[in-house]
Amino acid sequence: MEIFTKERRLVLAIESSCDETSVAVVEDGNKILSNIVASQVLSHQRFGGVVPEVASRHHVEQIISCLDEALVEAKVTVEELSAVAVTEGPGLVGALLIGLSAAKAFAFANGLPLIPVNHMAGHIYAARFVEEMQFPLMALLVSGGHTELVYMPADGEFEIIGETRDDAAGEAYDKVGRVLGLKYPSGKEIDEMAHIGQDVYHFPRAMIKEDHYDFSFSGLKSSFINRVHNAEQKGEELSKVDLAASFQASVVEVLVNKTVRACQNFEVKQLIVAGGVAANQGLRNAMTETMQQQLPDVKVIFPPLKLCGDNAAMIGSAAFAAISKEQTADMYLNATPSLILGE
Repeated sequence: MEIFTKERRLVLAIESSCDETSVAVVEDGNKILSNIVASQVLSHQRFGGVVPEVASRHHVEQIISCLDEALVEAKVTVEELSAVAVTEGPGLVGALLIGLSAAKAFAFANGLPLIPVNHMAGHIYAARFVEEMQFPLMALLVSGGHTELVYMPADGEFEIIGETRDDAAGEAYDKVGRVLGLKYPSGKEIDEMAHIGQDVYHFPRAMIKEDHYDFSFSGLKSSFINRVHNAEQKGEELSKVDLAASFQASVVEVLVNKTVRACQNFEVKQLIVAGGVAANQGLRNAMTETMQQQLPDVKVIFPPLKLCGDNAAMIGSAAFAAISKEQTADMYLNATPSLILGE
């Protein structure tokens, strides 16, 4: 089925997997014409994390206005669009269903093909807005719900070679932030504190010397919590900036070590670091410096900060790879909250 039959290759994309409602219009997979994001952070802050029911209600309230605004900002008409892309998973099932319902209704009403996109593939393809992807490549996905090393031998082909066995890196950041008394989400603030403090508490680097590419951050989280609670019981005062620096040093060292080793063993042309934690400046600096020292011929790509978080533009970019492989869906498309990349 030939999808791109119109003068311009335009895809309308919808993302609603967690707590951002987003609609974008993307041209040729690498040009953002609009990328509207309605964040719910303030609504979830008082709970210290995302409340699924609250997230779903906000998506219902925001999705239509985001869709209208995306078309207006892109200065395109519905008749100019070639397809509608939408996140089918992974994510919160209620939140996903709002985006899916909107996408299916819009596609059906306007006679447009429906393109299902894996949310994690979207994070990887956000790199296309920096420069064209060259294969084979390695991708490190680090977010609140995922920590994965993904090998891509070709466009639209994914092989997960390593993943977390318990907590994701972003999840550990949020839980540590709660212990430090920081507001949710706390990743940015911990990163800022880490640049002031010193690694004096030396938290564990789980599985850093193992010959596989899996991760584990549960032990680090427990070690951090125990250190703080023991100090409180003894009346000992700990430096919050040093705690942040020590925690981040552990996370970054493990991520960098395993990723660089994977790039060495798979002989890739590019390394893409994506997901919410890819906005972390400590990780960006360490990964860039280490790769330049050990693998100078491998180009390291980080999406722009505004595209590290959840957004529809990345879904629109990934949709072009899905279209090239004729991965379309019908109106029976359903949410898959535990969708695995590559399946």
